Amino acid sequence: MQEASNKIVSVIIVTAGVGNYINLCLDSIQKQTYPLLEVIVTDNSCNPIFRQKILNSYPQIKLYSNPKNLFYCQALNKGIKISKGDFVLCLNDDIILDKKFIEEALRGFYYNAKVGMVSGKILREGGKTIDSTGLFLSFWRTAKERGYGSSDKGQFQEEGYIFGVNGAAAFYRKEMLEGIKENEDYFDSDFFIFYEDLDIAWRAQRSGWQGYYVPQAIAYHIRGATVRANSGIDRPYARRFLSDSLEADLIKNRYLTIIKNESILNFLLHLPGMVLYDFIIWIYILFFRPRVAKIFFSHLKMLEFTAGKIKL
Repeated sequence: MQEASNKIVSVIIVTAGVGNYINLCLDSIQKQTYPLLEVIVTDNSCNPIFRQKILNSYPQIKLYSNPKNLFYCQALNKGIKISKGDFVLCLNDDIILDKKFIEEALRGFYYNAKVGMVSGKILREGGKTIDSTGLFLSFWRTAKERGYGSSDKGQFQEEGYIFGVNGAAAFYRKEMLEGIKENEDYFDSDFFIFYEDLDIAWRAQRSGWQGYYVPQAIAYHIRGATVRANSGIDRPYARRFLSDSLEADLIKNRYLTIIKNESILNFLLHLPGMVLYDFIIWIYILFFRPRVAKIFFSHLKMLEFTAGKIKL
């Protein structure tokens, strides 16, 4: 990888200190074949004992402990702002990287100068099930992970263009992040968690940037390890295992993403699909999880405020 041989990669990990995931993640980063790494951990645990354990075990990293839980987007923004790399790899702490992940993924950025996002092949723990081979915008205007939940049989072994990258292991060109940021936000801090990856991909596409998929860059994701109960880890139909508050955020953030990024013409073209999707979701919510509806409607002012700022 001659083109990238002198480029620094900033690896930014957000952790809430749950389980032993951050240790497994950092161990995999230490084994990377690409040498020019800056590792930044933003700690949302609010636990000084956890902080000290990480510093003792990994003295070479840059650790920033937040006085309160900044949630995923704000914590990532903090890390990106202080990063020095030409490329930024944003990781959930429940990700484990193959030792050649960064070396292989960097090739995607040199396919052409407008590639601003690169995804590797993200597999579930055990390596037999696909978690994501690229993020796409669905007909329903939801985030679609290509290959999600299917067995890995080599069906996604071709490199190629994608819409965006999964937020669990999202590799970005720093130039792109600087070009599309909103005020001081790279990731929209109103999102907290969920849909932030689709929002940033959509904004990037609207600004002329592209996403690229490199299947030789392999990572392993313990899906839901830090936001679901243990019974829901790596399970299908993930939203069943979310708390009421997180489920409300998931719904709210989809609407925010559409309001911010969709054109009037495409909104009208996809309106039938969106109506059908929302009808099914809201029937489920109203009958089985009514508290989610109560929390969601408390967020309406945020949706109205966002809609007032956007010119479609």
